[in-house]
Amino acid sequence: MCHWVSPELTNKTTTNPGLRRFWGSFSMALNGSPIWKVKTTPPSFSHLGVSGNGLGRFRSASNLRFRSRKWECCPLAQRAITLVDDEKPFVPVAYTSGPVEKALSSESMRFHKDLNLLPKPLTASDLSSSPADGSKVRVAYQGSPGAYSEAAAWKAYPKCETVPCDGFESTFKAVELWLVDKAVLPIENSFGGSVHRNYDLLLRHRLHIVGEVKLLVNHSLLGLPSVKLEEIKRVFSHPQALAQCEMMLTDLGTMRLNTDDTAGAAKMVASLGLKDTGAIASARAAEIYGLDILAQNIQDDDDNITRFLILAREPIIPGTDRPYKTSIVFTLVEGPGVLFKAFAVFALREIELTKIESRPQRQRPLRVVDDSNEGSAKYFDYLFYVDFEASMAEPRAQYALEHLQISFVRQLKSTGKLPPPM
Repeated sequence: MCHWVSPELTNKTTTNPGLRRFWGSFSMALNGSPIWKVKTTPPSFSHLGVSGNGLGRFRSASNLRFRSRKWECCPLAQRAITLVDDEKPFVPVAYTSGPVEKALSSESMRFHKDLNLLPKPLTASDLSSSPADGSKVRVAYQGSPGAYSEAAAWKAYPKCETVPCDGFESTFKAVELWLVDKAVLPIENSFGGSVHRNYDLLLRHRLHIVGEVKLLVNHSLLGLPSVKLEEIKRVFSHPQALAQCEMMLTDLGTMRLNTDDTAGAAKMVASLGLKDTGAIASARAAEIYGLDILAQNIQDDDDNITRFLILAREPIIPGTDRPYKTSIVFTLVEGPGVLFKAFAVFALREIELTKIESRPQRQRPLRVVDDSNEGSAKYFDYLFYVDFEASMAEPRAQYALEHLQISFVRQLKSTGKLPPPM
């Protein structure tokens, strides 16, 4: 599970003086109050958890100095997560309430005859309230029943009630509007890379990362009952799923058609009733929509793993009882080698970086830099998303971010913390 900490909560409740001072600085930054007055001469780094010997290794290369400049700090969140590897297929034990819960009783393990019994995805404007019974965690995901995101939700919360949403934006809003308790969203795939849309939405919405799940994805080719594999002439699925099954589809010589999600493709094939049309989706989607599995494990790479984030309205406080992972996002000031120097604050304290992702800033996408020959040059201004293995309850992590804020960044946000796999 992933845990995030708000500066206000931590500053009031922690008994650690270093942590209170660190988050107090965060709160002052949020209120627009000046925090540091920086000298132009290089100060000692001992108060930032760096010894003289440790600094000497980097001084000549990175020129780590404090500079007087304006900056602001806006914390997002902090998380702690437990990762679970896929060892056996997971059999869900709870379903969405309403007609679907009845349809998926002991008798409902047969194929669905009426697709209208399935829950309808939430839209961004849906304002229905969640049930008062808090015995179940309600988890939103993007897609239709049978989507891989739904399987990730059940992996994180085996007894949860899953709620389908029609898009990533709707999934975020479902949590913000108290329609659900949590949301599960894909953030990275071992084949397709990062899901950039969700990186952008993390900054646009005030949710906290409180967990992380890794799911092994096994694709199946589905078709109508009694249809044979050689009869399939076109295949529906999500663009990523189609790309992950390139070799199989090339051998079949089929036409490929994009859909919003894999389970939605299976639903479409069942609705259209076309014998020459198949879908790439999960085996559970075949069970839900009354389709036959024509071929299994058709992905090009057997180690096809997707990493999902778990989001919630409230953060959780990290500790030091187990290893944690922390996520931040920041922008840099101008200057040569600034990115190297920013990452060096972690290396100086032996903090391992596990993920680096960059995204152009939308509010100020271009940076104009003087050029002695041409007059000016334009470069993209980037946001840097970084995951590192340390808890914000540890002094070394506090010192690293304090060092980063003072010297190199224009804006910093903390997005979460989580423990690595057991």
